[in-house]
Amino acid sequence: MHRSVCAAFVGILLCASSLAAQATAASAPDVQALVGRAESELASVVDRFNTDLASIRRRYDATSSPDQRRRMREFYSAWQAELRQLDFDRLSREGKIDYVLLTNYLKYQLDLLARQDTQRTETTALLPFADRLLALQDARRNLTNPDPRATSLLLAQVTRQIDSLRARFESPVSRGDTSAAAATRPRAPAPVVSKTVANRAAENLDQIGRVMRNWYEYYDGYDPLFTWWMKDPYKRLDESLKRYARTLRERVVGFRPQPPPSTPGARPSDPSSANDGPIVGDPIGARGLREDLEHEMIPYTPEELIAIAEREYAFSLSEMKKAAREMGFGDDWKGAVEKVKNSYVEPGRQPELIRDLAREAEEFFDRNDWVTIPPLAREDWRMEMMSPERQRVAPFFLGGESIIVSYPTADMTAEEKLMSLRGNNPHFSRAVVFHELNPGHHLQGFMAARYNPHRRLFSTPFWNEGQSLYWEMFLWDHGFHVKPEDRVGALFWRMHRSARIMFSLRFHLGQLTPDQAVQFLVDTVAFERANAEGEVRRSFSGQYSPLYQIAYMIGGLQLRALHAELVDSGKMSERQFHDAVLQGGPMPIAMVRARLTDVPLRREGPPPWRFAEHLPAPRPFGAR
Repeated sequence: MHRSVCAAFVGILLCASSLAAQATAASAPDVQALVGRAESELASVVDRFNTDLASIRRRYDATSSPDQRRRMREFYSAWQAELRQLDFDRLSREGKIDYVLLTNYLKYQLDLLARQDTQRTETTALLPFADRLLALQDARRNLTNPDPRATSLLLAQVTRQIDSLRARFESPVSRGDTSAAAATRPRAPAPVVSKTVANRAAENLDQIGRVMRNWYEYYDGYDPLFTWWMKDPYKRLDESLKRYARTLRERVVGFRPQPPPSTPGARPSDPSSANDGPIVGDPIGARGLREDLEHEMIPYTPEELIAIAEREYAFSLSEMKKAAREMGFGDDWKGAVEKVKNSYVEPGRQPELIRDLAREAEEFFDRNDWVTIPPLAREDWRMEMMSPERQRVAPFFLGGESIIVSYPTADMTAEEKLMSLRGNNPHFSRAVVFHELNPGHHLQGFMAARYNPHRRLFSTPFWNEGQSLYWEMFLWDHGFHVKPEDRVGALFWRMHRSARIMFSLRFHLGQLTPDQAVQFLVDTVAFERANAEGEVRRSFSGQYSPLYQIAYMIGGLQLRALHAELVDSGKMSERQFHDAVLQGGPMPIAMVRARLTDVPLRREGPPPWRFAEHLPAPRPFGAR
């Protein structure tokens, strides 16, 4: 950090220490204080960090450039060092929560930088020129004027290097060159890399191309000498980057060949975003999983989590067969699922169905006084329709501030229409509309913006997806699903969340391929194959963190164990517990427990919590 930033940071910490010294030492938590708005004296520290982080990211906008890597590591390390100066023992309970959360965040960001260094090493043979190009944007941000002539020679040299690497992956005869000399021309062998590394390199090439376009457009036309020297070298470089990325995708990863951009009449395409290409993913391995689980404060191995998922799946399968028998299918639960899938409403009626299901769920919660749903939180959610393109990777509706309805459009193929109709039938939808709206994602976002908003920095799917899945299990326990068809719909999702743990962890451990994961969903959850492909593509596309898909069930089970500890024991009411979880702000569930109980907190965090050892048994239908 710069000296002025350090001084300001120390001032904030000293102020926080002074405030904490005036606080009464915490013993058993005050339930009313937890349910109400609890202030942390470190809230301003977290806000300052988040603001500084945003500034650094804006300044160093060439992702993975030499300067960006160095500066991010310095930034996180400096905050770590300054945070250690704080007198942890003098902080209030809420202050200690924020201290642990920020410390945990900083450590994980440094772990991720180290992981990215390893991944970068794996692609070096394919992208030996990356740092030289990205450094041009670093120099621009440093306000260093380029030497147009020297830079044009650099771009020409890099372009030749890219073309040489690309040629090694292409056939001996390049497109358009059918001469005998071309067929016998000696060529160095192509680097031997996996599909995963090649796909990652292709994505890096796309990112480098975007950075270079930003760099070039800053000078082009504004500096006549720059444009005079750079126009042709930049154009050739841009074309070479695109062609190299396309070659890697087609020749190594396995995407279908695309016409080159220069082909007359060809429609520009972007294989990197195609939804019908191979599903590749980027497994992080056992070490990466250990780091991510440590960040989430989950003291279990991947194998132990898979065993938990298998137990949960066995319960759901047993209940699914019961519902199938009531529907007249015997133990043929897949037949029961097929009947439920075919109960879809006619085209155009899905928004009306979603509206009615949302109101039904809110009324059910009102009758039981389980959680506070403010009037504005009922009023401000909105509904939008999902595009056909997005439905190929998100085949079911999504939610949050708005609910995004996945349903057929007129321009879809007949197969796509049927897939969407069947996958969003009323019984499947009834089981999860409240997952997306109230008291699920919409209420989570509503409360997080109003209570401890600084903690949104620590957002984790184990808190948001885990809560929504917890509500699914909670409503099952409280008789929301009476009809066997509705229970089939609820159990479909519950089985799905168990299956997510199994296929995603095994993928990252290198035990399961994406194609095997698709088949696993078809076999174990009765997914439509197209929907299974969309689910697996969504899981491994890089848009979600590696643990995202396990967070639904594991986070839900963590909250279920905490509910048993605090509500079943009589220490808190249902409403007090649920409001306290929401108003505490996003954080790992182990930290939610630390906030709501008197477990000891150290700088390193709470003691390991083996939540699965304290889980109440799943409740069969009718057992109240």
